[in-house]
Amino acid sequence: MAEHSAPDSKHKPGAAANSVAPLNSRGGQGAGLSGGLSQPAGWQSLLSFTILFLAWLAGFSSRLFAVIRFESIIHEFDPWFNYRSTHHLASHGFYEFLNWFDERAWYPLGRIVGGTVYPGLMVTAGLIHWILNMLNVTVHIRDVCVFLAPVFSGLTAISTFLLTRELWNQGAGLLAACFIAIVPGYISRSVAGSFDNEGIAIFALQFTYYLWVSAWGGYVFIINLIPLHVFVLLLMQRYSRRVYIAYSTFYIVGLILSMQIPFVGFQPIRTSEHMAAAGVFALLQAYAFLQYLRDRLTKQEFQTLFFLGVSLAAGIVFLSVIYLTYTVALYAISAVYFAGVMVRLMLTLTPVVCMLSAIAFSNVFERYLGDDMKRENPPIEDSSDEDDKRNPGNLYDKAGKVRKHVSEQEKTEEGLGPNIKNIVTMLMLMLLMMFAVHCTWVTSNAYSSPSVVLASYNHDGTRNILDDFREAYYWLRQNTDEHARVMSWWDYGYQIAGMANRTTLVDNNTWNNSHIALVGKAMSSNESAAYEIMRSLDVDYVLIIFGGVIGYSGDDINKFLWMVRIAEGEHPKDIRESDYFTPQGEFRVDKAGSPTLLNCLMYKMSYYRFGEMQLDFRTPPGFDRTRNAEIGNKDIKFKHLEEAFTSEHWLVRIYKVKQLDNRETLDHKLRVTNIVPKQKYLSKKTSKRKRGYIKNKLILKKGKRPNRKTV
Repeated sequence: MAEHSAPDSKHKPGAAANSVAPLNSRGGQGAGLSGGLSQPAGWQSLLSFTILFLAWLAGFSSRLFAVIRFESIIHEFDPWFNYRSTHHLASHGFYEFLNWFDERAWYPLGRIVGGTVYPGLMVTAGLIHWILNMLNVTVHIRDVCVFLAPVFSGLTAISTFLLTRELWNQGAGLLAACFIAIVPGYISRSVAGSFDNEGIAIFALQFTYYLWVSAWGGYVFIINLIPLHVFVLLLMQRYSRRVYIAYSTFYIVGLILSMQIPFVGFQPIRTSEHMAAAGVFALLQAYAFLQYLRDRLTKQEFQTLFFLGVSLAAGIVFLSVIYLTYTVALYAISAVYFAGVMVRLMLTLTPVVCMLSAIAFSNVFERYLGDDMKRENPPIEDSSDEDDKRNPGNLYDKAGKVRKHVSEQEKTEEGLGPNIKNIVTMLMLMLLMMFAVHCTWVTSNAYSSPSVVLASYNHDGTRNILDDFREAYYWLRQNTDEHARVMSWWDYGYQIAGMANRTTLVDNNTWNNSHIALVGKAMSSNESAAYEIMRSLDVDYVLIIFGGVIGYSGDDINKFLWMVRIAEGEHPKDIRESDYFTPQGEFRVDKAGSPTLLNCLMYKMSYYRFGEMQLDFRTPPGFDRTRNAEIGNKDIKFKHLEEAFTSEHWLVRIYKVKQLDNRETLDHKLRVTNIVPKQKYLSKKTSKRKRGYIKNKLILKKGKRPNRKTV
């Protein structure tokens, strides 16, 4: 009995534990645990759990450099809007969030926030905050937003493990989880403080793929029901372009994704259950092609090409279906293409690269770390394999079971020498160690510096913190009116609204190009023309970023040409980009610069009082460290603006817009008459008669009194 029960206990650790427990009367539980761990499946589960936990811990810890060096703070620009929206959601509820009209954005237009954002990120953070409060764990909503992405990075590692395990094996899944936990392509968008959609989107993407791959085989019903509906629409002559686009997209994408499922494989193009969908797809393509030809050909030409067109369309469809490969390769190729087109889409390439590299490393380790003795003893067949032999055609109800092909059967391989195994193993381990060191270094130095707080290092290694942004925003919050309007370039709109809580004209949403062009026109015009624009927009303060003192290259002078170009697109008669270049086509801020540039509002606000500052004894006063040039206009004066605030390192400068002065007084002149006195009249002053002195005494002519009789 013991010999016959041994193979069964290998696949059923619970049964083995139960059979061993009665033998030990003093410690039944200990015997059960030891019996479970004595089986290979028990050790594999424990090892997998440990590796996944360590991958989660490594991914979470490597994303905390910014919090350790600075503090718990929201990074960059877009996360500030997400944080502000989440704070509004947590404070006022979901219903108020959906109906939230933000009057502090895009003045005087405003913005309907609830209908213009994807609320998934805000709802996730708000739900976590609500659950923690229900458990009496007092956490500020800001801390939830800061640590949301690092926490979800661990969930991403687990979902990647599950997906790769379904596609390949458990070893490749564990390697993929370790790779994606520390890979720089994913860390760049998921560090602590990067409260953006990508922090949870990659987890949702990978977990969705896993659910699709491990789905139940009942999809056969769906794959036939939808083509039947489209076929009925064609019979009822209710064909439309929308039906064509919808079904074509559904069939192509669904076919590609279904071939990822291990127990389906190439069955969508081999079995009869899928022929209805393929036939309707071919029929729909032929019908659409005929409609296209009917609109552009004569009746005779249409009849000639009818049979040829139907045959060609059907042939192309079936050939494209037959020669499709596994979608993991298509996923990789498409991700590489889009990542090359746009660098920000490198994030979409990261998961599939981790999966493919994990599969490659897993194959190498299986080959060079495997035991040659195991190849001589074939593994024991599972009981489910016997069921497959009895019913070879029934595979739809067994998720994860794939009929073994001839090419996948085990083959006799020659044993490799120990030296080759050791060399290859050491090389692979060195690559993995170098990868881990590289990921840690890149995360620490490149992706853990918030754009809100800057840091510089001296020659002795000490660090200088440049906190000018928060200093300026705090000044705005404390020293300006609650309803003050602040004009700045759109890059800083979310930060001003989030940290200063003041009304902005434009922000990072950039939905109204004409409004942005109006701000760019004000920045590009001279002071008088800009003042008219600012008065029409009710601007109270103007905020700019200037990096000439500390050498900050991301200031508004370096972005100024974009302001000019956007303004020229809406106001070509007033703003021309060529006016801001020298005759040689150079953009210069020194004396050789364009007079239009040296007199525009942005230039004057950036370099106001800068000509009096000498930063170094080796450079003249007014030397711009960012542009490495001495400014050309040092005598800058304002008529309609006045300096309100300049941060410690001159990084942020704020100007107040003066109100209109009272109407100027008229120039009054003394009244001049043409009457010239003949003589001066001096009164004789006596004690009895005292008369005043009249300079210009009028001479009166006495006439005769009219006679009453004559009247």
